[in-house]
Amino acid sequence: QLQASGGGLVQAGGSLRLSCAASGNLYTKYHWGWFRQVPGKEREFVAALSWSSSMSDYADSERGRITISRDNAKNTVYLQMNSLKVEDTAVYYCAAGFTASSRYIGRTAASYKYWGQGTKVTVSS
Repeated sequence: QLQASGGGLVQAGGSLRLSCAASGNLYTKYHWGWFRQVPGKEREFVAALSWSSSMSDYADSERGRITISRDNAKNTVYLQMNSLKVEDTAVYYCAAGFTASSRYIGRTAASYKYWGQGTKVTVSS
């Protein structure tokens, strides 16, 4: 129900925009997040957005370089990543979770029920 795309190979300093398309009813009143994972490490928080889009949050390491947003007409959530670094290399996952609060955002994987399949981002030096 979540389809992530947009990953690829990019040079350090470059940009990528990841997309997460939601199907069915998995869009309204769902808060959204992006996480990433590298082999041998736990999945880590990258960005989150409330279902009203009024609240957002970012990992400290990414703040200022990334933006999470949504296009309601396309049922799609985006992660715009700029000034990419080699250490941003990972598989990126989008996630969604139902909430009654229009301002809720989740920073932990446990906050989310639905996950996309992941899209790989490789940043070369």
